[in-house]
Amino acid sequence: MTKHAPTAICPTTELNPAKKLTLDALCSISTKEAMKKKILVVDDDAQIRESLGKMLRAEGYAVVLAADGREGIEKFNKEQIDLLLLDLNLPDSSGWDIFGTLTSLNPFLPIIIITGRNNQRELAAGAGVGALMEKPLDVPRLLQTITELLAESAETRLKRLVGLHSDLRHVSPARPVSTNAM
Repeated sequence: MTKHAPTAICPTTELNPAKKLTLDALCSISTKEAMKKKILVVDDDAQIRESLGKMLRAEGYAVVLAADGREGIEKFNKEQIDLLLLDLNLPDSSGWDIFGTLTSLNPFLPIIIITGRNNQRELAAGAGVGALMEKPLDVPRLLQTITELLAESAETRLKRLVGLHSDLRHVSPARPVSTNAM
């Protein structure tokens, strides 16, 4: 009789523990990835767009970036977007036009308008926007607003969009504190 080197021991009556761990790990990762909320950022300013993307990823969100309205609509149609950050000053179209297009595709989509334009509050409230944030952005307030809008019921969003609920979150730009005493 020739002695052979033993082969790997793998009991046939039980699952391979290593395989089970691998499957459990894959399921865990898939579940976590599926739970991540996806945010579309549409802003023509590359620095703002990239900064927002980096900051939102650091907070655990999946992020999709678009430089103009056309790209924003294309990416919206390809992805399952949970929230939109939308600049009003876009090179190819008005941010308000993009707002109208995307809310007609998904009226339940929470939208935060980010802008450097003055006097947009009344228009934003009338349009049913979830939040209006003026630049420069207050990042902690932005993150808080994102959390609040993602937790909001679809019914509340729809009521706001059709004018039955007017709870616009408006955040004026962060102003530097003056050190001059008067």
